[in-house]
This record gives sequence, structure tokens and C-alpha cells, in this order.
Amino acid sequence: MLELSHISKTFNPGTANERKALVDLSLKVPDFDFISIIGSNGAGKSSVFNAIAGSFFTDSGSILLDGEDITLQPEYVRARNIGRLFQDPMRGSAPGMTIEENLSLAASAGRKSWFSHISKKDREAFRERLSLLGMGLEDRMQQPVGLLSGGQRQALTLMMATFHPPKLLLLDEHTAALDPATADKVLALTKEIVETNHLTCLMVTHNMQTALDLGNRTLMMDHGRIIYDVRGDERSKLTVNDLLVLFRKAVGKNLDNDRMMLG
Repeated sequence: MLELSHISKTFNPGTANERKALVDLSLKVPDFDFISIIGSNGAGKSSVFNAIAGSFFTDSGSILLDGEDITLQPEYVRARNIGRLFQDPMRGSAPGMTIEENLSLAASAGRKSWFSHISKKDREAFRERLSLLGMGLEDRMQQPVGLLSGGQRQALTLMMATFHPPKLLLLDEHTAALDPATADKVLALTKEIVETNHLTCLMVTHNMQTALDLGNRTLMMDHGRIIYDVRGDERSKLTVNDLLVLFRKAVGKNLDNDRMMLG
């Protein structure tokens, strides 16, 4: 279980550029929950991920993962248990290294050696995993990752982040930079990997329909707070228009991000 308890974060406090990114936010995420998170720009979605991953320390509150207090753990330590994908497909893999070498890095995570000899058995295992993507990458293992398309690279990064199933997977608008058809393919792959590996997952998305279609729970954020949390039968009956109405009722204004209304 992931548990955030009354976490807050203010950037540039006491200056003209002061910005409250997170405000007394609490959240419990039971094991195997797949939560989609929506909200306009500046709502605090990525800030929540940065707090969980350790990209910054919160000003107050605590963060527990499987009962362990990770509030002050360095980011590299948390990375052993937390997988993360970003909006930019260029992040999360080494462009100058081959597909095979990138997968070897993912496979050797946590070992004393940062890189290990790639055996024939390793190659066979990599080919088998890559074939599941349905992108033909199993026949291109000697090609540099930098030559892949955005969708191929994001799919590979997703596989790398879950090579050893993490305790928590964070997906930060990981399909936003892809064309619609490729985004759909990566989302389908995401659903399959999360379900197959029984992962606990948080996914920030700009697509409100995706937020209702994937996972079992949806959160809506605004100005560093969670303003709506829905799951089960209530969630299954919601439409995108319902979400827009709920946002307006909660904050007294219309959602100002047109991109989120797509889909």
C-alpha cells in the first residue's frame, strides 16, 4: 500500500514566485489499485508523482510504501521499488545503446554490476518479451534505441520499467506525445502489463475518457488538492460530461484545459 499523509509543498516560499504545488494532500492506494488522475495544468498531478518518487522532499507530511517511511529517502533508493514513465519518450532509455543493451540494464537492476554479460539465454528471454509488444523489435535488438519511433521507445521503456515488477508504477502522461493510434496501442499494452504483473499503478492522463476507461479508480485534482475520488459502480456510470460538471461544482469554474476534453 502507498499512503500519503497530509503532504504539502510550496516552491519559492515568501517570494513573488511563491507557488503552492501540494496542499495538505492525503491519499491511500491499496495494493493492485490502478488509479487515473486528471486535472488542469498546475493542478499538482506531476507534483504528486515527484513527491512520491523523491524528486523533491515535501515540506510536511509523510509518505509510506508498504509500511516503510520513504519520506526522506533519496530518489535513487526509491527507484528500486518505483517504476516511472514520463511524457517524453526520450526519457527512460539510453538512445546511444542498443535495444538489447537497454534491456540488459533493466534486467541487471539491483545487481552490484551496472552492466553484465549478455548470454544466449538472456537474448532469448529479451526476444520473447519484445515479441509481446507486437512491434517487431525482437528482430531489431542490435539497433540503437535512438532510431526507434516515439511509440516504440515508450513501449520499450514501459517494458524496462516493469522488467522486475516494481511495488509502484507511476505513468506521467506517458502517451501524450504520441499520435492517437500509437497512444491507443501503448495504453492497451499498459493495461496488459499492469494486469499480468498485478501492479499498483498511478497514471496521470490528459484524456478524460481514458481516465474513465482504464483502471478501477479516478481522482480529480485542482490547486494541489484532490477534489474528487470515485471508483466502482459510481465510476462506471460516469461520462466525460459528468466529470466536467463535477469539476465545475467542486471549484466553481469550468475546466480550462481543452485538451482534456478530447477522447
